[in-house]
Amino acid sequence: MKHKIILLISTVLLSLSAFAQCPVRNTAFQSGEHLSYDLYFNWKFIWFKVGSADMDIKQTTYKGQDAYRAYLITRGSKTADRYFVLRDTLTTYTTLDIVPLFYTKNALEGKRYTREKVIYSYGEGGINLDLTYQKNNDPVRKKTETVEECPYDMISMLLKARSFDGSKFKKGDRIAFMMAEGKHCEEQYIVYRGPKKFTNDYTDVTYDCLVFSFIEMDGKKEKEVVTFYVTNDKNHIPVRLDLHLKFGSAKAFLKSAKGVRNK
Repeated sequence: MKHKIILLISTVLLSLSAFAQCPVRNTAFQSGEHLSYDLYFNWKFIWFKVGSADMDIKQTTYKGQDAYRAYLITRGSKTADRYFVLRDTLTTYTTLDIVPLFYTKNALEGKRYTREKVIYSYGEGGINLDLTYQKNNDPVRKKTETVEECPYDMISMLLKARSFDGSKFKKGDRIAFMMAEGKHCEEQYIVYRGPKKFTNDYTDVTYDCLVFSFIEMDGKKEKEVVTFYVTNDKNHIPVRLDLHLKFGSAKAFLKSAKGVRNK
């Protein structure tokens, strides 16, 4: 009986320790922020505009508690649809200190339509993830995973990363985290590439940026998925994203920013 009590206490403490790592102090954004982007695709060494993307953050409630809802919507143009259809909607709910609660992704890319959902729950024994995935009309795949480290989906990780203190990083530093998707949850990395000035050729605005890359592990090989440039100020607004896709390379450039938190 004594050993069972010790085991129970250890399990609870482990769970609380895992949850304690999750909250972060948000210093970068506020409810009402709206970011708009132009999307460009490389075709035979020529970059041309193929669509737009919008990211919006609002304070709301999730199951009775205060929360942020953030969504990212990408839309291809009618001209681009002739070659490749792109319609993606990613939505995440987090607590006000960026603890993930819920995530969905609906993506139409070419002839492939996928649906993903992640439900996070925090309790004894670790952090539980209810994962759902479906491709086209294939059977729905569901599974549950339990992790000890705080997991993030693509959007909630971006929200957390915006409050990183760039002065504490050195070029090449790696930040490990658990990435939650509809299929599974596994360890991925963000690599700090260093500071860099970036001039948006389409708006003639120059930004002082911090550059990070999201690295996905494919077995023992590293695969760079997204490189993102964020402003080196308190807002840490993503002003450029380089997307390394299965069907080519794409870039997103900030067109407008409304409702930002800091001057």
